[in-house]
Amino acid sequence: MSEFGDPSDHALILDPARIPLSLYIHVPWCLKKCPYCDFNSHTLPKEELMNAPFDEYVNALIKDIDSQLDLVQGRSIHSIFIGGGTPSLLPTAEFGRLFTHLKNVLAFDKNIEITLEANPATLEHAPFEEYLSLGINRLSVGVQSFDNQALSVLGRVHDCDDAVRAILQAKKAGFTRINADLMHGLPMQTPKLAVNDIQMALQAGATHVSWYQLTIEPNTAFYRTPPDLPNEDVLEEIEKQGRATLLQAGFTNYEISAWVGRDDTACQHNLNYWQFGDYLAIGAGAHGKVTLLDHASHPNGVYRFAKTRLPRDYLSYEYAPKMVDFHKIDEIDLPFEFMMNALRLASGVSVDTFEERTGLLISTIDNELLPLQHQGFMVFDPNLIAPTKMGFRYANHLMQAFLP
Repeated sequence: MSEFGDPSDHALILDPARIPLSLYIHVPWCLKKCPYCDFNSHTLPKEELMNAPFDEYVNALIKDIDSQLDLVQGRSIHSIFIGGGTPSLLPTAEFGRLFTHLKNVLAFDKNIEITLEANPATLEHAPFEEYLSLGINRLSVGVQSFDNQALSVLGRVHDCDDAVRAILQAKKAGFTRINADLMHGLPMQTPKLAVNDIQMALQAGATHVSWYQLTIEPNTAFYRTPPDLPNEDVLEEIEKQGRATLLQAGFTNYEISAWVGRDDTACQHNLNYWQFGDYLAIGAGAHGKVTLLDHASHPNGVYRFAKTRLPRDYLSYEYAPKMVDFHKIDEIDLPFEFMMNALRLASGVSVDTFEERTGLLISTIDNELLPLQHQGFMVFDPNLIAPTKMGFRYANHLMQAFLP
C-alpha cells in the first residue's frame, strides 16, 4: 500500500456513536473435537457433563462483560452471537442467568438479533422452545452434511436423521430464522452428493445456508493426516451445481459463503463483522473490536482484543477474565483490515462506511482502488466500494492489493 504522507491530510473524527455494537459469546466445550476444527474448542466427554463447570463459566462471563462496560460508550447492542465449541451444551438455566445480567448492564436494540449455534444431536441442545423463551431468535445448526459416511469422516456425533429432525423441531417450536451450516469439497464427495446436502437443508426448512469449502488448517487432525479430497475439476463442478441449486431455490449469495432465502434476512451479526462494525467479546479465546473516542485509558482509535484461550485459565481469574491482547490498529493497517471484511460482501459498502469506521478519507486508498476498477475487479464511485462479479469470485486477490 502507498504511504499516507501527513496523517492530518487523511484523518477524520472517529465517532463510536455512528458505529453499531454487537456482542460475541464463546462457549469452548464440545463432546468431541472434529478433525477439521481449528476453533478454540475443548473436549468435554458426555460422562463429564453433569460435573462440568457451567455455573462457574457463566460467573466468569458476567465478570467479563462487566470489565468491558467502559467500551460500550453509550451504545445499545445491535446483535448477539453465541458460538463455540458447542454452545448448546450450556444449560438453558445458565443462559437465562447470563441474559438477565446482560439486560441489566446493557441496552438491547428493540429488534436485536440473537443467534445460537446448535448441534443436531439431541444430547447437545435443549428443547428449542426454551431458547425462544430466552430471547434467542435465530439458530445456526451445525449440519455440515446429510451424508452419514461424510459425517463419520468429519468426526460428527450426529447422523442425517438427527440433522433433519433438529431443523424440523426448531421450526415447530417457532423459529422462523434457521441457518444450516454446510461444508462442501468433502472427502470422496461428488457434485451429486453436495447438491443433495443443499436440497435436504432446504426441504427441512432452512431459511439461510452457510455453504463453505472444507479447508485443511494447521493444528488439526486433518492437517497431520490429510484426507483424500476432490480434485480441482470436481470442486469447480460442485461449486457450479451448488450455486445453481441455491439460486433456483430463490436464495441470494450476499457474502462469500452465506446464502439467504426469500423468507429470511441476512445475518445481522455477521454483516456487522463484514462492515467493520464494533463487537464486544466474552468467553475463553473470544476476540473483539472496538472504536474508542475520549477514553480514559486509551488514545482515540480502532482496537482489537482477545481473551485467554484455555477454559481453566479463563476460570482462574478472581475478578475478571484476563485480556491477553488489547492493541490499537495502526493507521496504515486500517484499509486492509476494513477491506479484508468488506470485500466478502457482494453488494460492497458505502464510501461513508469506510470513512466512518476507519477515520480515513476514501482518497487514502485511491492508488489501490483505481487500478482494480480499471481491471474490472471493483466498482468505485463517490458513494460505493464493491466487487464486480469477477472481483467477488477472486476476493482473496482483491484483499492482497490493500496489504500495507
